Amino acid sequence: MYLEGTVLVGPDFEPVEGRVVVADGEIVEVEETSVGSDDVILPAFVNAHTHVGDSIAKEAGAGLALDELVAPPDGLKHRLLRAADRGELVAAMARTLRYMESTGTGTFLEFREGGADGVAALRDALAGRGVEFGERAVDAVVFGRGDPDVLSVADGYGASGARDADFDAVRAAARDAGKLFGIHAGERDADDVNAAMDLEPDFLVHMVHAERIHLERLDDRGTPVVVCPRSNLVTNVGVPPIRELAERTTVALGTDNVMTDSPSMFREMEFAAKLADLPARDVLRMATVNGAEVAGVNRGVIEPGADADLLVLDGDSDNLAGARDLVRAVVRRAGRADVSRVVIGGEAVVPRDD
Repeated sequence: MYLEGTVLVGPDFEPVEGRVVVADGEIVEVEETSVGSDDVILPAFVNAHTHVGDSIAKEAGAGLALDELVAPPDGLKHRLLRAADRGELVAAMARTLRYMESTGTGTFLEFREGGADGVAALRDALAGRGVEFGERAVDAVVFGRGDPDVLSVADGYGASGARDADFDAVRAAARDAGKLFGIHAGERDADDVNAAMDLEPDFLVHMVHAERIHLERLDDRGTPVVVCPRSNLVTNVGVPPIRELAERTTVALGTDNVMTDSPSMFREMEFAAKLADLPARDVLRMATVNGAEVAGVNRGVIEPGADADLLVLDGDSDNLAGARDLVRAVVRRAGRADVSRVVIGGEAVVPRDD
């Protein structure tokens, strides 16, 4: 496979006119050469925090406080998940996966409720079992929740928060199994942040209420943080100090609950960029290579040897034509209508119309 246009190369997304050569699911070469294409080629997004089970309840619970909406075990989402027919749940998740592919997401990190059966339901959605539109190519790194035995079928463990339970044993089990452990922290207030950090997680999620002591600990430890600013705004808990976090550690972007926000990394990037007023390249890293680093996967960047997860935008679309700064245009104005092709694992899952 050859993709031609302006290629955003490496972790700095340097624009290079040329082509990306793909073989056996891997980027083989980036050739700098004159081409006759207006396409813009960048890494597919890595959505570093999702709850796609919420696909059964989009826009439910408007006006509810955070705990009423999502706190285990009896927040609205958990009640709706328990009441949902399994086939309905799988089909709803599969439709969300299809939407994620169409908006350029190649990998997502899912905190999957429901224990081992919840993990199995997501894997069914990925495999197209019980849904009419088939298998999805988007890759999931699945963090099970609930029973610690879920580690036997999940890629890691996603803890709800240090105030909800004692996670020492499951943290040790994840470490022994060589699997990732992530935990929500500092979402509604700062009270659970130190306890979460004491668990020495592989990454933290939210950190809306990170205080000076927490920022200093991040500086010392370098624990990555996944921020979900649109979700935090909707649930009325505030917004994360993205710039301050990024000065101290790796920061990745996630879209969080499908109940409250669409899983569009375009929307998340635009909001984060305008909220934090960070350079566009920093925000694009948060949506690509930084999430890949959190997940421990070899993607999120265009360079030889990386996985061939790629997003192609029409640089001559009405929205992008005339852009003087391509990276800034991708981060602040691009959207689903500009998507020309999505390649995941070296295969086109959203092909050109032509």
